[in-house]
Amino acid sequence: MSHIPGRAPVPPALLQKQASMFPKIPRIFTYLFPRIQDALFVGTLIAVAIQGPFLLNGDGDLGRHITLGNYIINNWKIPTQDIFSHTMAGARLVPHEWLAQVLFGALNIWIGLSGVVLLIALLIAATFACTYRAMLKRNISRIPALVITMLAAYASNLHWLARPHIFTFLFAAVWAYQLENEKGRVWLFPLIMWAWANTHGAFIAGFVIWGAHAAGWLWEYLHKQNTKEAGIRLAVIGVASFAITLINPAGWRLWGTSIGYLGTRFLVDRTIEYQSPNFHNWSTWPFLMMLSLGILLLGMRGRLRLHESLLFAGWTIMSLYSARNIPLFAIITAPYLGTAIQAAVEKIPAWQQFEQRISRAENSLKGILWPLLAVTVLAVSSYTRPNPADQFDPNKFPVKAVDWLSAHPQQGPMFNNFIWGGYILYRLWPQQTVFIDGQTDFYGEALTREYTQVMSLDQGWEAVLEKYDVSWVIVQSDKPLVTALQDDMNWSPIYSDDTATILRRP
Repeated sequence: MSHIPGRAPVPPALLQKQASMFPKIPRIFTYLFPRIQDALFVGTLIAVAIQGPFLLNGDGDLGRHITLGNYIINNWKIPTQDIFSHTMAGARLVPHEWLAQVLFGALNIWIGLSGVVLLIALLIAATFACTYRAMLKRNISRIPALVITMLAAYASNLHWLARPHIFTFLFAAVWAYQLENEKGRVWLFPLIMWAWANTHGAFIAGFVIWGAHAAGWLWEYLHKQNTKEAGIRLAVIGVASFAITLINPAGWRLWGTSIGYLGTRFLVDRTIEYQSPNFHNWSTWPFLMMLSLGILLLGMRGRLRLHESLLFAGWTIMSLYSARNIPLFAIITAPYLGTAIQAAVEKIPAWQQFEQRISRAENSLKGILWPLLAVTVLAVSSYTRPNPADQFDPNKFPVKAVDWLSAHPQQGPMFNNFIWGGYILYRLWPQQTVFIDGQTDFYGEALTREYTQVMSLDQGWEAVLEKYDVSWVIVQSDKPLVTALQDDMNWSPIYSDDTATILRRP
């Protein structure tokens, strides 16, 4: 087996000598004192939880996720045909996020939107606790490991939203960590992949990571640096994990949906998260810092195995092409940056002594108490006294307009703003279906083009409304469509506020 680069383990004789220099910590304190990873978990948990309003309002899809989750819980049935729109009613639906949606729906029923925030906070905290553990496994000193993990968390912050993709953060961290462990349990990988494939469509990232490991093994095997058994193990992991992805409500169509969307240029180019990062925006600077640090350190001191080089280069390219991939870049490459830093700091004698003292103290601690306590306190607090700020923002969503619609239901098909589709379903379904919502991989290019045609008032936009027999419209009050409907088609405004306007056909 090849040696994973990092700090050489401290010899047992030296550990025994160091142990005699410190008094033994009473057993009770080994549970009460937090380890660095405990503090990291609790700090991240709190940092995410206090961003609840942003998590809920940074994207328009949460309402649909909760609505679909509620449907599954109430009916014990996973829908495979559309029941949420009047434009695509009855069309085949691939529910590739159903497991996450059930969790969102259950927590919303039990606790409310603060419950959804708690789940997202827990997933992100667990992700970077796992990232930190992966670095310790590589014998990287605790302080460099902590600093790099915090930088990785900060880099991923630009995509912290209450959506199923947060599950991919955790699954990617665990998957990559387990693949690095050449003695890990093989049966664990199919279990992880089944949960991943039924939670979020980016489960394909797991096979990208696996492919890099397979390529690295082949190179090392041909150069007599790895064993045949390691290759067999990787092959079993890959085949078993692929096979289990087919156990989902849509079977093999899950792969078609996950890959097919990326081939639709029109949709990808118009989805903000798929666009290249804007380095004039401060939210991308941590990623730029990680990338620059990686190039500098790995160029000067670092030496990666082939699969690590492939992953670093591959996720760099994918992140530069699409900002959506930046969190996965941060999670997967953080241990490689830690290895490069370790190569520099381990040559400093004073640093080694400092690290040995921290290691000795931490190794005597049991931990876990503080993470459990933090999760319990947040859960109880969310249940008994939900954060009043954990709500949909009336400046971003048509909260007041939907309140009015609840009291004054409108008959006939409607046209709605794309971003608001999920919220309208959350508030008004099943009495009201939508024209479109954020699930563009389902609605497809044709309907999305028609939606864009209406919103942009492109030639023939009136014919689109006629085609779908639209009786009323709800869009932002400042959109040109509002003026065009009133002035050119004599539609009547029946409700209006600073956020939304509702108009009805004469």
